[in-house]
Formats: sequence, structure tokens, C-alpha cells
Amino acid sequence: MRKFVLVFALFMGSLTASFATPGKNGDVMAARGLVRRLLPAYEKSFVFQTLKSDGDVFRLESKGNKVVISGNNANSMSVGLNHYLKYYCKVDVGWFSHDGITMPAVLPKVPKAETVKARVKNRFFLNYCTFGYTMPWWDWQEWEHFIDWMALNGVNLPLAITGQESIWYKVWTELGLTDEEVRSYFTGPAHLPWHRMLNIDSWGGPLPKSWLDGQLKLQQRITAREREFNMRPVLPAFAGHVPHALLRLFPKAKITKLGAWAGYPDQYACSFLDPMDSLFLEVQKKFITTEDEMYGTDHIYGVDLFNELTPPSYEPSYLSRVSRQVYESLRLADPEAVWLQMTWLFWNERKDWTNDRIKPYITSYPKDKSLLLDYYCERQEIWQRTDKYFGVPYIWCYLGNFGGNTMLVGDFKEINKRLENTFQNGGDNFTGIGSTLEGFDCNPYVYEYVFEKAWDFGLHKDVKKWAAALADQRVGKIDNDAREAWRILVDSIYVAPSTPGQCPLINIRPTFGKYRTYYANPRIKYDNQNLLRIADLLLRVNSNTAAYKFDVTNIVRQLLSNYYLTVFKQYEDAYNRRDRQVMGRLQTEMLGVINDVDRLVGTQSYFLTGKWIADARKWGGDSLREARYYEQNARNLITTWSDKDQLLNDYASRTWAGLTKTFYGKRWSMFFDAVNGALDEGKAFDEDRFAVYRDAVTTFERYWWQACVGSFSAKPVGDSRQVASELVAKYRGHILNGPLSD
Repeated sequence: MRKFVLVFALFMGSLTASFATPGKNGDVMAARGLVRRLLPAYEKSFVFQTLKSDGDVFRLESKGNKVVISGNNANSMSVGLNHYLKYYCKVDVGWFSHDGITMPAVLPKVPKAETVKARVKNRFFLNYCTFGYTMPWWDWQEWEHFIDWMALNGVNLPLAITGQESIWYKVWTELGLTDEEVRSYFTGPAHLPWHRMLNIDSWGGPLPKSWLDGQLKLQQRITAREREFNMRPVLPAFAGHVPHALLRLFPKAKITKLGAWAGYPDQYACSFLDPMDSLFLEVQKKFITTEDEMYGTDHIYGVDLFNELTPPSYEPSYLSRVSRQVYESLRLADPEAVWLQMTWLFWNERKDWTNDRIKPYITSYPKDKSLLLDYYCERQEIWQRTDKYFGVPYIWCYLGNFGGNTMLVGDFKEINKRLENTFQNGGDNFTGIGSTLEGFDCNPYVYEYVFEKAWDFGLHKDVKKWAAALADQRVGKIDNDAREAWRILVDSIYVAPSTPGQCPLINIRPTFGKYRTYYANPRIKYDNQNLLRIADLLLRVNSNTAAYKFDVTNIVRQLLSNYYLTVFKQYEDAYNRRDRQVMGRLQTEMLGVINDVDRLVGTQSYFLTGKWIADARKWGGDSLREARYYEQNARNLITTWSDKDQLLNDYASRTWAGLTKTFYGKRWSMFFDAVNGALDEGKAFDEDRFAVYRDAVTTFERYWWQACVGSFSAKPVGDSRQVASELVAKYRGHILNGPLSD
């Protein structure tokens, strides 16, 4: 039976590869399918045609009562459809399936045929981390809509790493490792991205076999659909990460333990096989061959050797030799192989990765077989300090989010400035635009803006006009209040890049003075009264679109979260004066804000802890034990990240309903009780008192995820606009005049 299942899987994998490449008719069918899924009532209103071109291009025109969208392939046709929806229908299609689409009663005419060409060949999307912070629990419903979103936004180079453990399981067991040795080597599902990047082993394992089987089937559907839209899925390849038990089978192999990562104990450190060892070539060949059989290939492989790790040597000769050897292992496995790698390490470990080391590392193999992701360009463009990557092809990427944090961040004007400069001065080896977000966040329009820059549609070069058009799309019509709100957002709120740990103070483990959580950055670079003005403007708008309801929730969520920081500063001042009466009033107000924020975000599917947990539990099927295992893993990632107080605690914090009230709110109640208890005894909340409180909070945090404390709605409750309007009215005076104005 096991042999039959394997043969069937191989057969299905070959079918996936065979039928993945759309031809002339396939392109039209893929575009039609997109309309059928998103706009079923309008399926007969759109006509798709192929357009001959050397590069990606689309054309829009009206013929009678039909909208004709022509393109050189399905991907370009999809971008054309999105362009029509945005700029003619004033419709925004979100990246989640629950966003809903509100179309005009009559499709607008295209008054004059419009042709738009792509400015770059490659449009990359995703980050290894996104598969942990956002996507680990997705099934086909979420993936199908998301692939549609990528097609609409012109993505043609998506990271596709789902299901790789299924391939690794086959490789390692065929080499002789046991089922237990392999599955115990894997981490829990939400932590797999960091296992894949050679950061941690075994945490949250062993990985259930049912997970491996389900992910294999899911990846086959993902890669097949992506290829229908002319996307080239970036598949994983072997980067040297091996189960330490492999030494049992190959005792002479050059396998060493890497250093512990991010505060994890040594027992979770990864094992690394030296690329110079002949076993490296054997494993690479076996993995890529098996992966090709299961998923097909477009010959682009993601391999990252030293992400947030110290190489065995920084000697230029070693770096040149090791990268050349890794490329050779790819070439021998697939003669058409192109090696894609992120250059986050050149930013994150920039003191070590100097140009005399970077150059030999990235130029030791043919440049046309390499593709680099300039990972965090809104903060620092590595192409600027490496002589344009010494001629190696690269993609300019906007990161924009760490850990799935919920903060209004981004800078449209700076993105525009930097990208236009790259087009002018980035060299002929600048080949694409991408985004490397760690998690889907509360700023989806920033990523859509980045991908619009890949096309020669001129409006995006004028950020003011583009913002006005965005306002129209978010509310579904031209509205002066909405346009003014977005003008202020772009001019005064979206003025800074994302940084690790950005989150509201509510989400940070409470204390006085310096924040004790390593990743903790609640600061904002704007006046919160500007956000109040924006909220007032948006609440005047009469709109029922999903995007509008999200925006009022999102902005008022941030407004109240910012206000919380103001109240806490007054509370800290009252504590320093030992003014118990004022402290009591402010404590009550802060707990009230937490409850109100929780109620507000509970109106949006974007912000539901209950949905995150329900999606995780679904992977357990009929097994209550497995469902609980997945729930624990899901809760752990968004709270403590591990089983103890360590570096990544709260890194993936987000303002979600349920999490805000029962996790963050409980920590604040414990903090207030500890402070009041100290003052009741006539003592200060000093280091000793803090240590007792910290230990109690650490115990509670572990209990919250391990005991699966609380149950939360997986569906939104309440009307977003109504709740937002009520809370703005409640807090307006406090925000304008201070929390003691009552």
C-alpha cells in the first residue's frame, strides 16, 4: 500500500509539472478563472485576448458593453484586470478571501485604449518568515485567493516553500534515518521557517505525519495554480542543514553543530554539513530530484547558508569556495538551476559582511545563474554600498513588517524616491521589484504600491495623486473627506520605515523605565491628534466596502493604542509622586482602553486570535490530541516564541481580539497589582519586586499558550464603523486634552 501511495504521488507530481505551463489558450482560461472566482456576476463582461510582446504588457479598451483586456500572458492580463478595477471601478481587492468586493452597478467604459508595460522582469513576493507568522495554517481556500491576489498585483516570482518537509522526510528516511529521528528533527509547524533557515531544530516537534501528507498535497495545488499565472515558484534546495542523527549513518561526514540562535538552548542548535563534503552533492541531487518529481520545477532555488549565523570562516577564499561549491551542487542536480538568495545577512551582520567578503561570495559562480534579493531597501539599499552587487542580478525589495506586528508604518514618498533612483542609477543588473514582509500586517496598500512601481503607469510617481486614487478605491467612490484623510495619512503618518519590535505599549510586558522586552518599540513619529483628525474624516464617509470598514478599525485601533502610551506616561509620573488617587484613576482608564481595543478589533477577521487558533486546529482533523498540539504551537509563536523568557518574547505581537484582553490585559493587571502591593507596604517597586512580578508573568505567559487558556470567536462580532465611531466619541476629549480631563 505504501508503495502504491508513493507511485501515485509521483504520478500526480509529474502531472503538476506537465500541465503547469499555460499556452495561448491557457492564459485566457486562467484569466477567465480569476474573474469567475472573484467576480462571478461579471464573468461575461470581460473578454481576454493574447497580445504579442517581448516583455510583459497589458491593454484595456471597451468594445460595446464588454471590457477587453489583452496581455502577453495570464499574469499581465491579471494586472490589467486589477488596473481596471482600481482606476475605473474604484475597487480594491484585498489579500484575504474574507475581504469582499463591492462592484459598481454598471461597469465603467474605458474611454480610450490604454496600454501599460512592465518596467522590470521580476516581481518577487514573500519571506521565509511569512510562512510562520501568517500562512502556516492556510488551506486551499486561503491559498487560492492569495494566488489570485498575487496575480492581480503582477507577482511572478513567489517563494514556494510549503510542503518541503514532505520531501525531506522521504530523502532522510531513504538514506536510512528512522521515522522518529526525522520527525523529531522538525519543529512545530509555525516555527518551520526558522528550521528551514538553519536557526532551530526540534522545538515543538515531533511533527505529525498527517501534517507532512497534507502539506505535500497542498503544495502541489499551490505550484500548479501559480504556474497557470506564469509565475515561477521559487522552490527550496539543500543548504547544508541535516539531522544530527545522520552521523550515525555517515560517521566520517563533516557535520558540525552551529551556535545556539536567539536565546534558544544548545539542544535546539542546528547541524550543518560542510558543502565541501561529497555527501552534500548526494543530498542536493536526491532532494532536487524528488522535489521535481513531486512539484515540478522552474529551476529557481532558494538557498541561504548563513542567515543570522556565523560562517565557519570569513576568509574571502573560503566564502568564494563554499558558494561555488553550493552552486555546483545545484548545477549537477539541475543544469538550468538559478540560485536565489536573500541578502538580509549583509544588512543584519553588516559589520562582518564587508565588500571584500561579499564580492567573492556572490561572484564565484556565473552571474546569470544568480539572483539576489536586496531585502530591506526602505532602510538600507545594499546595492548602494556594494557597487551594484558587483554586476550580479538583484531585486529591490521592501520589507515593511517584522513578525506580523500591527503598527501603521511605511513611507510612500521615500519608497517612490528610492525606487525611481534605482531605475535611474541601479545598473542593468537591477532586474526586479519585490516585497519581503515577515507577516501580513495592517498596511496592505503599501505593498500594493510597491508592486505598482513595477509598471509604467505614471500615477504612482505622484504620491499625492496616487493617494487620492487609493482613497477612492478604499471607499468605492470619490469622496473629499476620504481623500483628505488619505492625504494626511501619507503626509504625516506614513513617514517612517518598519523596525523590529514596533508595537503598541499595550502589547509589551509592563514595567517602569526601560522596556524589559528585547523587541519593544512603541514610539511613533507623528502627533496622535493627526490620527484623530483622520478618524473623524473617515467616519464622515458613507461607505460599506470591506476596505473602508477595515480602515476605520485599523486607524482607530492605532489611535487608542497610541493614547494608551500617553496615559501610561502620566501613570508613571503619578507613581513617582506616589499619588495613589491619580494612579487608581489612570489604572482604571488603561484597563478600559485595553477592553475597548479588544472589542474594536473583534469586528474584523484580520484581527482575530480565534480565527488563527481555529485555522490551526483544523489541521488536527478528527484527532483532538493533534488539534490541541497545533493550537499550542499557534499560541506560542504569537506570544513567548519558546518555553521561557527569552530574546524573541513578544516579537510577533499583534493587536488581535482575545490576545489583547486575555494575554496583554492580564499582564497589565498583574503589573498594577504588583505596583499597588509594593506601595501598600510602603515600599518602591524596585528590582527585587520586579523580579518576583517578572517570574509570575513568565509563568502566566507559558500557562496561556500551553493550557490553551480561553476560547475566542473565529468570526467577527459587531459593526466596525459603529464601534469605531462610538470609541472616537468616547476618547476624543481625552486625546485632545489629556486623560485627566474628566
